[in-house]
Amino acid sequence: MRTPFIAGNWKMYKTTAQALEFAGRFAAMDRPAGVNVALAAPFTQLAALKKKLEGSGIKLAAQNMHYEEEGAFTGEISAAMLREIGVDYCIIGHSERRQYFGETDDTVNQKVKKALGAGILPICCVGESLEIREAGEAAEYVSSQVRAALKDVSAGEAAQITIAYEPIWAIGTGRTATPGQAGEMCGLIRETLKELYGTDVSEKTVIQYGGSVKPSNASELMHTEHIDGALVGGASLVPEDFMDIVRF
Repeated sequence: MRTPFIAGNWKMYKTTAQALEFAGRFAAMDRPAGVNVALAAPFTQLAALKKKLEGSGIKLAAQNMHYEEEGAFTGEISAAMLREIGVDYCIIGHSERRQYFGETDDTVNQKVKKALGAGILPICCVGESLEIREAGEAAEYVSSQVRAALKDVSAGEAAQITIAYEPIWAIGTGRTATPGQAGEMCGLIRETLKELYGTDVSEKTVIQYGGSVKPSNASELMHTEHIDGALVGGASLVPEDFMDIVRF
C-alpha cells in the first residue's frame, strides 16, 4: 500500500521570515495520519525551516541541485550541501527548470543519481507540452522521459524515487488535467516502471500529479487510480489552502 505524498513547491516565493511564519502556522494545524508532507522552499530558507519543522513530521525539500559534487559552478548548490542541513527530498527536472534553465533528460538523470548517492530522495518531474498532447504523442513522450531519467538506476534505487507527472500546459495556468487524463498518464508511468523494473517496484512507486492542484480539485484527483499524491504550486503558499489539500 502506497502512502499518499503531498509536496508544496514554493518556487521563488517567500522570504525566510515569511517561510518561518508559514511553517509555524502549518505545523500547528491538525494533520491527517498516513499522509506524507513536504515543503520545497528556496535555498535561503532551508536551514531555518529545518530547525523550525523539527519534530513536526513535515519533510523538507530543495527545488533543484547540481549533479557535480563540487566545482566552479557559480550560483549552484550540491547534494552534499543539501544533505548537510538535513534536506530530505529534492525536486528534479521540473518543467520550469527544463524550459528556462536548459535542463535536459541527461542532466535530470545525472541529478537523480547524485541525489540518491547523497541520501536525498528525488521527486522526478515529467510531463508534456500542449503541442505534444494535441499531436497525440503525450504517452510516448512521457514514457521516454521516465526511461531517460532512470537510465542506469537500479531497481532498489528506483523504488526510492517519487515520480511527479506535471503536464506543462496545466502548470500555473489555472488549467488542470481532468482526473481521467491525469490518471491515464500516471498509469502509463506505472506501466513504464513495470517494464523497466517489474511489478514490485512499479507498485511501490509513489506517483504524484502536479498542475494547478487546489483545494477544490484535490480530493477528486487524489481518489483517482494511480495518483498517489500531489506536487502543489500556488496553492501551497497559504497554510490553510495547503492543509485543505493535505486533508483531501
